Amino acid sequence: MNLNSPVSVSQRAAMPVLIALSATHLLNDMIQSLIPAIYPIIKTAYALDFGQIGLITLTFQVTASLLQPAVGYYTDRNPMPYSMVAGMGFSLVGLIGLAYAGSYALLLVAAGCVGLGSSIFHPEATRMARNASGGQHGLAQGIFQVGGQTGGALGPLLAAFVIVPRGQGSLAWFSFAALVAMMLMVWTAGRYALLQKQQKAKPIAGLSAGSTTPHKRPLPVVILAITILVILLFSKNAYSASFSSFYTFYLIGKFGVSVQTSQVMLFLFLASSAAGALGGGMLGDRIGRNKIIWFSILGALPFTLVLPFADLFWTGVLTVIINLIMSSAFAAILIYAMELLPGRIGLIGGLFYGLSFGLGGIAAAILGEFADRLGIEAVYRICSFLPAIGLLAWFLPKMTEERAS
Repeated sequence: MNLNSPVSVSQRAAMPVLIALSATHLLNDMIQSLIPAIYPIIKTAYALDFGQIGLITLTFQVTASLLQPAVGYYTDRNPMPYSMVAGMGFSLVGLIGLAYAGSYALLLVAAGCVGLGSSIFHPEATRMARNASGGQHGLAQGIFQVGGQTGGALGPLLAAFVIVPRGQGSLAWFSFAALVAMMLMVWTAGRYALLQKQQKAKPIAGLSAGSTTPHKRPLPVVILAITILVILLFSKNAYSASFSSFYTFYLIGKFGVSVQTSQVMLFLFLASSAAGALGGGMLGDRIGRNKIIWFSILGALPFTLVLPFADLFWTGVLTVIINLIMSSAFAAILIYAMELLPGRIGLIGGLFYGLSFGLGGIAAAILGEFADRLGIEAVYRICSFLPAIGLLAWFLPKMTEERAS
């Protein structure tokens, strides 16, 4: 490709937007990840059972999911890049509330505020990443996802070395991260608006969200495919919820490790998501979404079945492998859905990020009750079969996709 061509120039111009979006995603999800990261602390401080822990996750994730489709539907027609700043404002309020909550009820309210901020951020940011992709939609979503997955992984590490030694009040220190994110969001929105004006003035192939538009499919086929994608997403998030909410308790209860050690192992599990998300997005551009979806969910099954019987060392190794494989699913599922419903990027982004939070929250609440009744180890034996739901990918229609050169 000629590096001085209009396409290459515009792609290079869009890359700072993608990197900035990834950075804001990192800060947004880092703040979110502090919620499950402090569970061992607040469980003792507030005398909570596993059911109440699951309810906190449910409150946060359901709040995060409820508004996302509506926000995405609205911003598809009325783009609002600066709305991300308001969303981060809600997260800032929730973060301070978590630091100084005097009761369990206030913990729930604060968690809900963080969820509300997330519901505003994700649809608009997803649409911006798609439009700034230069036609390489998997790569763009992979870059965007790397930020979110890395931010999610930082929570346990920060909990281990900052919050556990210094207590719940140290959560307020991370208000600085929220303020940095707000400033970065203002810059990103301004740069993105400039890029959009340039694209409208001189349309360039591959830069718009609708540049790769598949043939319109019958509504029943679209409904069936979206339903299957939702079920696959549930299997992925139900398994992930067992780790984000209860992995530290599993390690402490089964192997007798310290809270800090359990948080470091949770960090390793979550950090593998970044590599999986980027790899899945890039491979999806080259070999197709269907293959990635098949591999990313069903491919983890042998490892999840072995995990409940592994010792401490192999538990760490297997959890990294499992998450590396499963995390490659989300970008493929998201882009596959966008290609099913072209022109509805914000709606799809809001729907699937919302479902990701909501289904994960529901799963956490259910698994919390199972843990109280059956024991934490039984939860992991039950969850080990969830990736088998990936067999439903057989019924997904084949997509005719353009490959990024």
